[in-house]
Amino acid sequence: MTGPFIFIATNRLRDGRFGAEQQRAPELSRFIEANEPRLIAFNEYANEDRSEVTVVQVHPDAASMEVHMGVVGDRARDAYAQTLEATTGIQVFGTPTENVLRLLSQQAGSGIPLRIYPHHLGGFTRARES
Repeated sequence: MTGPFIFIATNRLRDGRFGAEQQRAPELSRFIEANEPRLIAFNEYANEDRSEVTVVQVHPDAASMEVHMGVVGDRARDAYAQTLEATTGIQVFGTPTENVLRLLSQQAGSGIPLRIYPHHLGGFTRARES
């Protein structure tokens, strides 16, 4: 059974940069929505003390994730320079391609905990009604 490809990354914010990240995230979301028609969902959440953010992405497949990483590469580098201090963990649900794994290590750095759950056992994705 094949399910969607889900990517979750948690990032520590630079001290005092929550406000800047809060401003950056909606613009990034609009850019992604306009440039990645296959991406099913892209959402960013902050923890209670606003010291870290988690991005949750739902793709139809790993190829969509590869496209995403190419589309947002420059913006991701800018985010690490401006608001994000470090990636603290990555979870992948679905089978990543070798290219996705390579790109993740380039963008997030080595030594980041990466948990992969390749076996989709069941579930569904409901499209949002307009």
